[in-house]
Amino acid sequence: MCNRHRNLLICNDMPPTNQEKPHPSGDNRFKLLDRAITRHQSRGDALIEVLHVAQGIFGFLDNDLLIYVARSLKLPLSRVYGVATFYHFFTLKPQGNHTFVLCTGTACYVKGASGIQKAVEHHCGVRFGQTTADNQISLVSARCVGSCGRAPVAVLDDAVAGKLTPESAVEKIGEWQQVPGEAAA
Repeated sequence: MCNRHRNLLICNDMPPTNQEKPHPSGDNRFKLLDRAITRHQSRGDALIEVLHVAQGIFGFLDNDLLIYVARSLKLPLSRVYGVATFYHFFTLKPQGNHTFVLCTGTACYVKGASGIQKAVEHHCGVRFGQTTADNQISLVSARCVGSCGRAPVAVLDDAVAGKLTPESAVEKIGEWQQVPGEAAA
């Protein structure tokens, strides 16, 4: 039974729907991001937290996502982009299944980070800031990871590895590259 009320058609015989309306963009991941933005009351001082949530949802921060965050928080895009590129834990490109973050701070550099960098780049066939062609390993450099006493240091999938050598760094990457189920020769 349908009634017309103030130019609206209201149907009481339609079954109720528990489905939420899709996000206007068509990508419902934005609904999750919108909830985080609302939780922070769309305040610009929550930019880092919102970017962290956005990267968690989308995997990386592409240009359209940065624009969306800037508009939602009413911030200049330059500020959002500046924060996203300043902190090493934000990424503007899709990342591989594994991440090798090499510290290039003073202590690590003095104790051989450049040799580790060269060895890892040679082994993986890509430079730092890139991901291998098979999307398995992303190489990232950071100014400091806060473990200077263990220099040179790298963060391997969120685990800190200290006192690295070029050989031990390549060995750790080799462990990621081993195919499960195959016997090591």
